[in-house]
Amino acid sequence: MRIDLRPLPASLPDLGNLPPLLTRLYAARGVQSAEELDKGLARLIPYQQLKGIDAAVELLVEALARRQRILIVGDFDADGATASSVGVLGLRLLGAAHVDYLVPNRFEYGYGLTPEIVAVALQRQPDLLLTVDNGISSVDGVAAAKAAGLKVLVTDHHLPGPELPAADAIVNPNQPGCDFPSKAMAGVGVMFYVLLALRARLRELGWFASRQEPNLGELLDLVALGSVADVVPLDANNRILVHQGLARIRAGRARPGLRAILEVAGRDHRRITSTDLGFILGPRLNAAGRLDDMSLGIECLLCDDEALARDMAVQLDQLNQDRKAIEQGMQREALAQLKDLPLEDMPFGLCLFEPDWHQGVIGILASRLKERYHRPAIAFADAGEGMLKGSARSVPGLHIRDALDAVAARHPGLISKFGGHAMAAGLSLPQANFGAFAAAFDAEVRRQLCEDDLTGRLLSDGQLDATEFHLELARALRNAGPWGQHFPEPLFHGVFQIVGQRIVGERHLKLVLKTECGSVQLDGIAFNIDREVWPNPTLRWAEVAYKLDLNEFRGNESVQLMVAHIAPR
Repeated sequence: MRIDLRPLPASLPDLGNLPPLLTRLYAARGVQSAEELDKGLARLIPYQQLKGIDAAVELLVEALARRQRILIVGDFDADGATASSVGVLGLRLLGAAHVDYLVPNRFEYGYGLTPEIVAVALQRQPDLLLTVDNGISSVDGVAAAKAAGLKVLVTDHHLPGPELPAADAIVNPNQPGCDFPSKAMAGVGVMFYVLLALRARLRELGWFASRQEPNLGELLDLVALGSVADVVPLDANNRILVHQGLARIRAGRARPGLRAILEVAGRDHRRITSTDLGFILGPRLNAAGRLDDMSLGIECLLCDDEALARDMAVQLDQLNQDRKAIEQGMQREALAQLKDLPLEDMPFGLCLFEPDWHQGVIGILASRLKERYHRPAIAFADAGEGMLKGSARSVPGLHIRDALDAVAARHPGLISKFGGHAMAAGLSLPQANFGAFAAAFDAEVRRQLCEDDLTGRLLSDGQLDATEFHLELARALRNAGPWGQHFPEPLFHGVFQIVGQRIVGERHLKLVLKTECGSVQLDGIAFNIDREVWPNPTLRWAEVAYKLDLNEFRGNESVQLMVAHIAPR
């Protein structure tokens, strides 16, 4: 692992009266003006800039006025679950008479609005199908719905394919011709924007003369959760949505289900950060879609009964424990496949398959392999009927969806279907094609990356002086966020003396460190360390990359280093 300094612009922007360190941190993350740091809702990009928003609103106004049945078709991940919940709750707040949701079971129907899901949806007798976090590639599914006489509104954020579905309206910042500046919104953010536009139109029509106009800000806790859990880039617009959602959670005004998940996980809602959304809440919500049925997660988020919400949160927590156990077993099998392969002989693009791997967990396995070997990785599971389902994760420098597109173009028929983003994608192919695909994928990665791209690199914001390891700075860094994808939490590095080291919780390394000059002693924690390397009682000095964090124990706060990388010095 290489530690490089995060590049800074030639001249630092004027960000007001910020401490110099914060100015440098923001500048290194592309902030160019103080206005970009304003996280008030008034700074949100206007919904009017979304292509298709007017047509979408008119569909929904008609549905509300005529008391039509609206059926939301979501996705089975945290973004899809929160988007489905925001859609149901928001439309009910705005006066919709009949709103329901349907989430395809990933093991039976796969992703998106397929003709098969349309057939299931028709049993609910809807008038309007509303997709959230999917639909932009559902050409056949939308055609099936239209043939059955349904109106279809697609809300999505994924990249479109060569052909758009023939929906009655499409709202997607990434569709051709859309000038909305933030292309990074999650599916839940797009649905929230549709609700904002709908409320404004209803206000113009006098809809609220006889009913109370709702505060849609009540949904921002769910918008924040879905945005962070889907790992979308936290541009200025998304930072506003996440900041406002975190503020609601910290103030104790989150949905009962969200509060219950936090409580079961042992997290204090008053201290929650964007990292907690991604690593505590997100996985528990995702576990339902990975192992069982995402309806459990959505019902938990929709629930108004605190006792019932807690029961569902306990079930989600148990599913997450089960997911961890399955994942660890799959990791052991994957590492066994690779253990005798020297790093120099390893493919640039990893493809692994075991017949008993769980379809719902292969994405996490691919992420773990990517992190360990610093190269694109695809994990495959048996999808039945001679087919494999794969989940891909990439490294900086390789757009994984485009790489799959290139493989499909060079080898027609090798891949049955694929889709995704720059860093994550999914695909299906016949099991008989696995070997040929693995070779073709490796060749494509080699065309785009060199060996230096596979060494693994951490970008550091530099070294902290011994006088900077204090609570005030740790608090300032926590409050300077929200941090996340493309707006990473500050990472520092330095050489430390190792005073103490021990394993806690089976897989984590607890450290006592001293600054290089020996003047400050600090606690540190490194999660999920390699037990073959650590603890190392003979090691006295190490280079450490870390985040400066707060640790609370029995009401007392102290500085703690969250160790991202540690190596002998």
